[in-house]
Amino acid sequence: MSATSHQPSAVQRAPQQLRTPSNRKTIYDRNLNRTRTAELSRASFAYLFGEMVSYAQKRVTGIQDLERKLNEQGYPLGLRLLPLLLYREPPRTSVRPNRILPLLQFIHGPFWRHLFGRTADAIEHSSTANNEYMISDNEPLVNQYISVPKEMNQLNCAAYVAGMIEGVCDGCGLKAAVSAHNGGTELWPGKTVFLIRFDEGVIEREGLLDAKK
Repeated sequence: MSATSHQPSAVQRAPQQLRTPSNRKTIYDRNLNRTRTAELSRASFAYLFGEMVSYAQKRVTGIQDLERKLNEQGYPLGLRLLPLLLYREPPRTSVRPNRILPLLQFIHGPFWRHLFGRTADAIEHSSTANNEYMISDNEPLVNQYISVPKEMNQLNCAAYVAGMIEGVCDGCGLKAAVSAHNGGTELWPGKTVFLIRFDEGVIEREGLLDAKK
């Protein structure tokens, strides 16, 4: 009588599934900063941003070249911040803006609040160019800790924020060129105006969509 050996069959494990908390919140809903005020130290921000400006200032040919470099540093951040902010929006408002006005309202509101803890100060439409819009900030945080020499008084380091705005616009499929301009007044000497110049194709598309209404 031959002995037969019985090998234990392999135990099949059920595939593990991601667990969702009971409140339906995930890691993407939480701020990375868990301090009491959930705000980044201004001293830390001033130091880091100052180092960024110093790095961008190397090997530039002038003010426009420096602002271009700051713009290029901010652009990818805007692209990556867009889907995160949309994810955090309530379901009824989490749709990616595909028209100019909803996009500007998104930048003026949720985008600005996430970066600076408040909304921007104004949205305007140019009276001379149909494809130009302006978002104003009376006291841009990025300029408060930068000392600009007199010979560079036209420099506006908020070009970094302009790059972020440009990234958001391109991420929504509404291609635009964004630049930061000094618009100081007696009441708000540090006021900055972000000029958003949409491509002609975007304006033509807006006209076609308005005609269908």
